[in-house]
Amino acid sequence: MKKPITELAKDLAIAPVAGYLATKVMEPVSMKLYEWESDADRQREDEVRPGPPFGIAADKTLALVGIHLQGAAQERAGMTFHYGLAVSWAPVYALIRRTTLIGPVSAGLASGAAMSLIVDEGLTPMLGFSAPNRDYPLITHARGFAAHLAFGLAVAAVTEATWCLTRRRP
Repeated sequence: MKKPITELAKDLAIAPVAGYLATKVMEPVSMKLYEWESDADRQREDEVRPGPPFGIAADKTLALVGIHLQGAAQERAGMTFHYGLAVSWAPVYALIRRTTLIGPVSAGLASGAAMSLIVDEGLTPMLGFSAPNRDYPLITHARGFAAHLAFGLAVAAVTEATWCLTRRRP
């Protein structure tokens, strides 16, 4: 039987791909849920939203070291932050999965929910990467939570599928 630390190390090697692919799953889920929202809710969200949070995060973070980007370089930096967060959060699934008795679906849901609550609902508005939570319609928060659940499930699926594909056969 493998030791949990060995399993965790393997998960950490898988995490960048899992985080990237999970973001590719999360984005269309979020967009479809956005399309299903009422026109009034979409309008209210669009009015209060100062811009893409990952773009604002990139601008503010890079400004701390004196870097100010424009145009395509600014957009690339924002996307780098977006995918960087996904890649750096994917190991949370592995920590939950390998250090508890929680199964893959529950661990995926837990890691996605934690990302939504800690990052989207906590750090993002606290750091000024979005408008304050109370400015958004409730459906915006529900959509973000659901999209992050999809993220967590996708991280679980990629991680567990990779484990199955790389398992040594006797």
